[in-house]
Amino acid sequence: MEETYLLNVEGVKKKILHGGRGELPKLQDGSKFTFHFQTLKDDFERTVIDDSREAGMPMEIIVGKMFKLEIWETLLSSMRIGEVAEFWCDAIHTGMYALVSRGMRRIAEGRDPLEGQKHRCGMGNMFDYHSTGYDDLDELQRTPQPLIFIMELFRVEDPSAYKRDTWAMSKEEKLAAVPVLHSEGNRLVLRREFAQAAAKYQEAVICLRNLQAKEKPWEDDWLKLESLVTPLVLNYCQCQLELGEYYEVLEHTTELLQKHNDNAKAYFKRAKAHAAVWNEREAREDFQRVAHLDPSMAAAVKKELKQLGERMRKKHVEDRKRYQGLFQSSQG
Repeated sequence: MEETYLLNVEGVKKKILHGGRGELPKLQDGSKFTFHFQTLKDDFERTVIDDSREAGMPMEIIVGKMFKLEIWETLLSSMRIGEVAEFWCDAIHTGMYALVSRGMRRIAEGRDPLEGQKHRCGMGNMFDYHSTGYDDLDELQRTPQPLIFIMELFRVEDPSAYKRDTWAMSKEEKLAAVPVLHSEGNRLVLRREFAQAAAKYQEAVICLRNLQAKEKPWEDDWLKLESLVTPLVLNYCQCQLELGEYYEVLEHTTELLQKHNDNAKAYFKRAKAHAAVWNEREAREDFQRVAHLDPSMAAAVKKELKQLGERMRKKHVEDRKRYQGLFQSSQG
């Protein structure tokens, strides 16, 4: 074990527990660290707060993407591949740890890391965190304190060496990714791989929604992006219809129609979803809107209404038999 020494950063000490290999990795904006970590209190028992191995997944950080706990980027930048090191960090560096940990724990639990967080700027959000939902993290928020991080660095990848997560892409990268994802989705649909196709369409929509969030709603640039979003959402909904995810289709088509109430294809897909979950009145209303908005779809609407009528009659007959059977068994 090497002797404890100070990094060239105030309030940080480093101790190498296991030496790494090679030179220090060359970093650039977009480089990705993959590592395991343990977080401990600086108390007599060295109480463990978090352990990524117990959570079952390593941590990843993208260089230059303003990770909330900035000191981690500095710590990892001092490590070689395969190195295990212990870092003592003063409270000046650990104030945001509770919020970072909260997000990581939610992800490990399969929950939305931003659940309950209002869409405001970072400082505004600070006032929303009366409680993290975890007692030990609430204590860290109330009383900022030094923490110990034990890190094992596995990999450092250049931006070109891994598939960029949507949030880590630049504006230009997102715009370039959209037609590629759209095309991949279409190819997967032809192979009837609907779940994989839906994932491609969804990723493309996320790219565009991220860009839209930076534009003023209903102005030219926002509308241009919206015109790209709409067909992708409709393709996604078609995949969900094929997969039997009817309530998912109802949710997305309804949201789309709140903005674009003249979109016949959205009404058509919503009508099919309503029909599938036995919402007869709503299905008929939506099919009639389709025929009114787009007369070229009248034949398709007529066919769907005929099928809906047959399905509903069959259901009523089955329901009647079932109720008669229940009535007779209760009489017996």
